[in-house]
This record gives sequence, structure tokens and C-alpha cells, in this order.
Amino acid sequence: MAENSFFPITNWSEDDKPREKLMLKGKSVLSDAELIAILIGSGSRNESAVDLSKRILASVDNNLNALGKLSLSQLMQFRGIGEAKAISIIAALELGRRRRGEDAVELKKITSSKIIFEIMQPIIGELPHEEFWIIYMNNSNKIISKSQLSKGGITGTLVDVRIVFKTALEIGATALILCHNHPSGTLIPSDADKQITRKLKLAGDNLEIKVLDHLIVTETSYYSFADEGIF
Repeated sequence: MAENSFFPITNWSEDDKPREKLMLKGKSVLSDAELIAILIGSGSRNESAVDLSKRILASVDNNLNALGKLSLSQLMQFRGIGEAKAISIIAALELGRRRRGEDAVELKKITSSKIIFEIMQPIIGELPHEEFWIIYMNNSNKIISKSQLSKGGITGTLVDVRIVFKTALEIGATALILCHNHPSGTLIPSDADKQITRKLKLAGDNLEIKVLDHLIVTETSYYSFADEGIF
């Protein structure tokens, strides 16, 4: 038999089958491709589920964040991936993204800009459009609530100062943090970013509600107005 002959997963040793490997050795020993192979269940006549998964991962440089951005139609362009398999991949990656967000929320008390980034990156860091969020806190800098204030195109969002502080007063917040994403990936604040920061900070001072920071979030990093001494 030729060296490059295809061996279906069913003919592999027990140790090499992704499902069996997970049961015998635990989830942590599986590669990303093996985990995706479990999701899609099967490959094709000429390609195992693991090889198909490796091919999909290779198309995004083995980056799971990039994989999570592929649309249903983009995933279905891979031979061997139909609608059901594409939906399984999208659903699993979305669950992972939401889990990261919930894990971050457990860091209830805000003590640094890095914690803010860890909370907000899973929510807005990978979006193709811009969103503006407010994190509301009490006297101990513990999070009371976080909410989306506006959602806009890639060029910017509209921010209503009245809504920001109406909500703060209703829930008894004494401090807040502004946060929005830059889908372009740039961490340089625009003039509009600086202007709305000054406007909100001034309104907060008048109401004795502190605006502690404004974070610009991208997929991999952030810019803190407070850390940069703009406040």
C-alpha cells in the first residue's frame, strides 16, 4: 500500500481517535485540529476529519480567533464542510468567546486598565463595527453593571451623555469607565474620542460621578486614557 494512502479514523488505533483520546487522556492533550474534528464528526472519502480540520486551521494561520470570524458561507467553501458542520464550528467558537467573557466578569473589582481589557475584549475586541460601552461601578470600584450605549458603523458611534448618567443615577453608580473598540486595530484616539471623554468627564464631575478611564479596545491590545495621563 502506498505511503500516502488514506486511513479513515475508524481504522486508527484507539489512542489516535480524537473522541477516544479525549476519554482516555483528557481534553487538554488534544490539538486544536482534533477538537474541531470531534465537532464535525467526519471528513470525506479522501480526507479524515482531523486532516480537514488541519486544512481549515491552516487557512487562518492556525489562529482560533481568526477562525471564529469566518462566516457560515466561508466555512462551507471548504470541501467536506456542509451547513451543519459549519454551524457546529461557529457555535462552538461562539460558546468559547462567551465563556471568556464570563470568566473575565468574575474579576469584579477594577484595579487596573488591564482588568478592564480582559472584561471587554471578548465582548467588543473582535467586532467588525464600533460599539461604545459603559462600565458602572460602586464606591469600591466593583462592577454594578456594564451596558452597550451605542452601536455604529466602522467610522464611529453616537454617544448620548444624558443616557449615560441617567443609568448611573438609577443604579446608584458612583464611578464609571468608558470603553469602545476600534475595528481598524489602531490604538490612537481620535479627536472625537478625546472630545466625548472630556464631555462625559465634565458631566460626571458636576454630578459627583467619577469617570475613571476610557479604554480603546482592539483584538489584541488596548489604549487607556488614564494610563497615558490624558485624564
